[in-house]
Amino acid sequence: MNVKIIRSPKRNKTVSAKVEGDTLHVYAPSDMPEEELSRIVANFTTRLEKRKLRKELNKTQDLMPTAQKLNKIYFGGGLKIKSIEHTTTLNHAFGSCVKQTGKILISHRLSEMPSWVRDYVIVHELAHLVEPNHGEAFWNIVYRYKLAERAIGYLIAKGLNSDDEQQGARRNI
Repeated sequence: MNVKIIRSPKRNKTVSAKVEGDTLHVYAPSDMPEEELSRIVANFTTRLEKRKLRKELNKTQDLMPTAQKLNKIYFGGGLKIKSIEHTTTLNHAFGSCVKQTGKILISHRLSEMPSWVRDYVIVHELAHLVEPNHGEAFWNIVYRYKLAERAIGYLIAKGLNSDDEQQGARRNI
């Protein structure tokens, strides 16, 4: 993406941006230090790249059929999944679930991992529709997924595990 910086003496402190075609137009105060503006432009660019990635993943990798299949296999098809989609905002978790709404978010990082790891995370989040916490009942549900232990080991080996997965791994030790 091309970046075009437009400085204006009329701007006091704010910086704004607009995408037109393949160009990011950044509007900034004329007296803003270059180093500060560079950080802001990098932030805008990163946000736009993440938005583009999220849209592309949700367009090319529809997670709902997988979630419905796993719901049928491991939950008898009884769970109400309102939506499931990729997100680029989960930096310290692989998934997120809101039990009250049935909305599930899956980290974009899983798109680069084996599908059975992604499926483990989906089962993990589906289990939250039944058990909201990470207690023993929750892990009993998650471990119905035949590759749960392997997926947890994969995430731990990659150094990408969360405290939740460590807790689930310790449960089986």
